[in-house]
Amino acid sequence: MIYLDNAATTLKKPETVIRAVAEAMGTLGNSSRGVHGASLAAARTVYQAREAAARMFGCAGPERVAFTGNVTEALNMALEGIFAPMLERQEAVHLISTDLEHNSVLRPLYRLQDRGARLSFAKADEKGRISYEELEGLIGPDTRGIVCTHASNLTGNLLDLDRIGGIARRCGLYLIVDAAQTAGVFPIDMEAMGIDVLCFTGHKSLMGPQGTGGLCVGGRVTIRPLKVGGSGVHSYDRHHPASLPEALEAGTVNAHGIAGLLEGISWIFDTGMEKIREKEMELAFQFYEGIRQIPGITVYGDWETCRRAPIVTVNLEGMDAGELADVLWTDYEIAVRAGAHCAPRMHRALGTEETGAVRFSFSVFNTAQETAAAIRALKEIAGTSGE
Repeated sequence: MIYLDNAATTLKKPETVIRAVAEAMGTLGNSSRGVHGASLAAARTVYQAREAAARMFGCAGPERVAFTGNVTEALNMALEGIFAPMLERQEAVHLISTDLEHNSVLRPLYRLQDRGARLSFAKADEKGRISYEELEGLIGPDTRGIVCTHASNLTGNLLDLDRIGGIARRCGLYLIVDAAQTAGVFPIDMEAMGIDVLCFTGHKSLMGPQGTGGLCVGGRVTIRPLKVGGSGVHSYDRHHPASLPEALEAGTVNAHGIAGLLEGISWIFDTGMEKIREKEMELAFQFYEGIRQIPGITVYGDWETCRRAPIVTVNLEGMDAGELADVLWTDYEIAVRAGAHCAPRMHRALGTEETGAVRFSFSVFNTAQETAAAIRALKEIAGTSGE
């Protein structure tokens, strides 16, 4: 199998990640729920993972890293925990986002809109790019925050977080970022970029297991807990602890998965993020150059810049996106993703709302030979697609 669906989840993991999860299953108890060896081992592992994530993302301290099951949960925590209390106090709440967003951002925003928030979106052009001047022009006296992805999961286009963070700082706005497609591949420094909450998932480029993720919380942010319950501390208090990270981690954390996430982050530090990014982009551009002139192929996104996520999304004239993905799998054993990719606004901007599209996404564990095979497959399919 040639696996080119890494934007959904990385299938190939470092061996250290696999070993860490297997060992954790037999050695780690419940973190912060005891003083015996198994519980303390879990607590140490979880704390080391907080330290690693704080280091990777420029977070103020490990205690400000809270773990979740995925980036969707992290985004819900951030958006509900910051802006819902404002709405309950009947404050005017205007939030700005972009057409690049995944439903993990959009649906929590729409739920806030149903309760009175006003939303605006910076529109994307036919290549999936936004105007930062337009984004800044959307700001009004009731604007409270900017919520955006770092990279589109559909086109691979990156947003300029330094620029957006500068806008947010100048206007006194919260900046909440979805780093699902970039965490582990592109450098992110929360303090330098002006990011108030960074939401990440573990199972993509961080090379961790599914069921892991989290949010890094900046120093000026208070997030009301989405869940309350067991915390391992203040057990006689009827209210959930307000201090981080316990405030955002009701119930048992996934120490087994976090052990794997820790090893994934450690592997990235040891290998070098720049080296990983260069390899993935080399493969993505090899693929792009090999297919862009195939008759009937349309490639989406902004390919005038090299600063983009390793994602190549296409359609082939005369063939449904789902059919193309099926042929790639059944005839060539190439795994890709077809459909709407949970990015409805981006599809509308690209004009692919009805057709969907086929996404090829690359990992550092892919090879030039696999990429060449995928190019040959598309050329062969394009040669017969009209018959």
